[in-house]
Amino acid sequence: MSDCIFCKIVSKEIPSNAVYEDDMILAFHDLNPQAPTHVLVIPKVHFESFNDMTEEHAEVMGHMTLKIKEIANKLGIAESGYRVVCNCGDDGGQEVKHLHYHLLGGRKLQWPPG
Repeated sequence: MSDCIFCKIVSKEIPSNAVYEDDMILAFHDLNPQAPTHVLVIPKVHFESFNDMTEEHAEVMGHMTLKIKEIANKLGIAESGYRVVCNCGDDGGQEVKHLHYHLLGGRKLQWPPG
């Protein structure tokens, strides 16, 4: 999608501080971190949110879920704990309309989140 900032990051039109990349997903540091470790994990294929997910996205979603564990290990937050968040829609706090997970860690996280 031509006006999507995450699609532009995937296509390397916009640089990112990537921590992981393969043929299906990209993980990079958030520019506005909410925790000492705050990484966004996105599918390279564009779809807006969970509401737009179809059976054709099952492989990338499963892959992304498994890789989050590996990324958490690589970043040194797996043992102490981390949070994975996916906002959906305006009321859910989704700011960028490209499905993405927030991987947060590096400190004790509060609950409820807000």
